[in-house]
Amino acid sequence: MRPHSLPSKLRKFAPIAFVFSLLCVLPAWGQKESPGVTPESIKIGSCNALSGPASFLGLQMVIGAKAYFSMINAQGGVNGRKLELETKDDGYEADRAGPCWDSLVKEDVFAAAFFVGTPTGVKYMPLSEASHTPLVGLFTGAQALIEPVHRTIFNIRASYFDEAREQMDGLWDQLGVRKIAVLYQNDPFGNAVLEGVKRGLERHHATPVALGTFERNTLAVEQGIKDVRAGNPEAVVLVGPYAPVNAILKQAHAAGWHPRFLTVSFVGTEGLLRIGAEDAEGLIITQVVPPYDRTDLPTVKLYREALEKYMGGTPPSFVSLEGFVDAMVLVDALRNAGREPTRDKLISALENIHGKDIGLGPNLLLNFSATNHKGLNAVYVTVIKAGKPVVVSDWKQLAKN
Repeated sequence: MRPHSLPSKLRKFAPIAFVFSLLCVLPAWGQKESPGVTPESIKIGSCNALSGPASFLGLQMVIGAKAYFSMINAQGGVNGRKLELETKDDGYEADRAGPCWDSLVKEDVFAAAFFVGTPTGVKYMPLSEASHTPLVGLFTGAQALIEPVHRTIFNIRASYFDEAREQMDGLWDQLGVRKIAVLYQNDPFGNAVLEGVKRGLERHHATPVALGTFERNTLAVEQGIKDVRAGNPEAVVLVGPYAPVNAILKQAHAAGWHPRFLTVSFVGTEGLLRIGAEDAEGLIITQVVPPYDRTDLPTVKLYREALEKYMGGTPPSFVSLEGFVDAMVLVDALRNAGREPTRDKLISALENIHGKDIGLGPNLLLNFSATNHKGLNAVYVTVIKAGKPVVVSDWKQLAKN
């Protein structure tokens, strides 16, 4: 029946009925754009390695994030909403990524953050994009998550290419090392760092003298050691988390093999030192956040205070500091997304962070844009001395070791 043919008593209610029907539709749209957001809270979800051989990495990322969230909640939250962190375990196994992500969807999270690893990260990337769920802060520097730019993925740390370039230039230009090998985890993580090493060596018209591999979440490193040792390298880049790297160092030293060993930030420095400080002596490790004893830096000072107050005095680590920084960046963007946040507003807030001082010194200014979702580029070089990571300001210092 056409509106003009309605009885006069009903016609006057037609505009009201139309408005009412529109209001009934709007909440469904709002829920789609802002799941996990209530008047009191915002729910963030995380899938990472909370169990298994790489669990130190996942647990430390969560500790850092929770320390910052706890501090913000004590101050009243973000625009009046408290932050909730829903954590799920993927065990650093790629085939568990899908089910883990599904569990976050069921929890109705607004955004995802504080993930760990490349083999899992590349699985989460299409899931994040398909569901239009921002994923902010991954403990991986894999180029596949950086280039090309993925609208929902925001990597805060420097890349493995950045770390590998620093290592290759230091070895080649400062130490005069020419024979460099790579012993790497046989998965997307290992391949990402290997590609970075190859690119770093290409700058010096060179290639690795030997390659060796081992499988993820195993300590079966014997064949890889044998393959690399056959190339008689002066330096070897080890690509893996703390457990297999520890196994390689122990077996190499027990066999009397002592090239210069290097590794990247993903190793989990403190996890390695807990299980094998003696064999880690002299190991060069590139880091993507400043040393946690740099309390002259405002954010490092805040991090140490938050660990003490909210995490029961948990010892600091490079990994938990990275989790803390990731949480800080996410919270800043949530705040700028306004009192009625949507996922699009969060993405826009992140892309509008330009040259931001995040309290980590002038080398670590945060930069995002619509064409760049990697926030930081700086790399710190450390070496293990007397069981502790020490910053290397000049590679030539290492020539004396």
